[in-house]
Amino acid sequence: MWNDPLMTTRRQFLQHCQLGIGAAALSSLWSPQRAGQQVAQSSGGNFGRARNVIYIHLAGSPSQLELFEYKPELKKRNMQACPQELLAGEKFAFIQGTPNLLGPTCGFEQNAKTGSWFSELIPNIAAIADELTIVRSMTTDQFNHAPAQLYLLTGNSISGYPSLGSWVTYGLGSENENLPGFVVLLSGGNNPSGGKALWGSGFLPGEYQGVQCRTSGDPILFLKDPPGMDQASRRSSIDAINALNTRQLEQHQDPETLARIRQYELAYRMQIEAPFVMDISAEPAAVLESYGAVPGANSLANNCLLARRLVEKGVRFVQLFDYGWDVHGTGSFDDLLTQFPKKCAEMDRPFAALIADLKARGMLDETLVVWGGEFGRTAMNEARGGSKFLGRDHHPHAFTMLFAGAGMKPGLDFGLTDDFGYRVIENQVSVRDIQATILHTLGLDPTRHSYAFQGLNHRLIGPTEEAKIRFELLA
Repeated sequence: MWNDPLMTTRRQFLQHCQLGIGAAALSSLWSPQRAGQQVAQSSGGNFGRARNVIYIHLAGSPSQLELFEYKPELKKRNMQACPQELLAGEKFAFIQGTPNLLGPTCGFEQNAKTGSWFSELIPNIAAIADELTIVRSMTTDQFNHAPAQLYLLTGNSISGYPSLGSWVTYGLGSENENLPGFVVLLSGGNNPSGGKALWGSGFLPGEYQGVQCRTSGDPILFLKDPPGMDQASRRSSIDAINALNTRQLEQHQDPETLARIRQYELAYRMQIEAPFVMDISAEPAAVLESYGAVPGANSLANNCLLARRLVEKGVRFVQLFDYGWDVHGTGSFDDLLTQFPKKCAEMDRPFAALIADLKARGMLDETLVVWGGEFGRTAMNEARGGSKFLGRDHHPHAFTMLFAGAGMKPGLDFGLTDDFGYRVIENQVSVRDIQATILHTLGLDPTRHSYAFQGLNHRLIGPTEEAKIRFELLA
């Protein structure tokens, strides 16, 4: 207790000096918006071209060789034994022995405006090629799903570290006090392999973790007042809880208690705005049609439209996860001829509609849109257990990501891989580079944007200086 100095530890004293007493916790001067702006300034932030981010992660990782990487030599050598130089010293998740090369399983066309190659499976994306920044030369250090997703989205291959969305909202705060700064939407029937750690706040205060919303029913469970409780009663209940939390904050100075107070207040304010924002039935029929969205459905199309609505209302970071892109070819449910075209059809139309919608509303200049998986797919057919279905194994050495909007160079086709799409031979881009570049577009200095935890100043880009802002990708 603070009225007994002999019972006060050094840690409690320092935390008390840093946080102040409970009254400061409830002060409007310590709002998430103001806090984020203060952090941004201390992190070298200058509020860049992007104000918001929509990140579409295709969990399981789509095959770049069926979407963007047209390789005539690979097509020519379809089902021939893979050259040994591609196998020497390599580790694969499932491939064993000497596999056969696998050419593209679909047709390709070259875009007349940009010269980029696009699969026949994504005609709508091909039509907006001049709005896209295509990075064909991505590499990662991980070749299994959960570690690769964690590395991409938290900067570490093990759980417990803040996600990209948490780092962004910690740095910039929220633009709408009635909605979370970081919202997560899921489709495809399952969580991504990395689980909820992919949108966790790690060692950052809990208020910066992603808030998972549902696309049907109540957007957030228990958001409505329970039966028999009106708004006045709810307000009185929250005030009483906050009074207890404030006393606890005064005694122990735990930052998570401060976060808990804010979360109760946010939940109360969300009751008014969240149900309206999450109701896509309010959209004109033409807009629903352009996305292929159906009110009440759980789909990537609905989530792309919801992402636009959320960003329009000031949500800083919207993360979409779409499950079902892990095409190993063990059956018709995960092969390149049945499952993959189905997933492409579900993704192609809404993604292109999102870019067009943002542009038509004048929002694309301030919204960074990111698209991609956690790694690429092999140039060889997996044929696990002698399967006759076509599929590709995990591949960390080369994959493709798409970017559009704020700060990015439209119509850019960046990077080059070899004749098999196996290794990058020009303009290699690492996961660390992408993390640094995204923070930079938002006006945050990736080398200075940090958080002190357990004696270290942790950063999204890690402790070394390997990450580079890729100015070649920026307008």
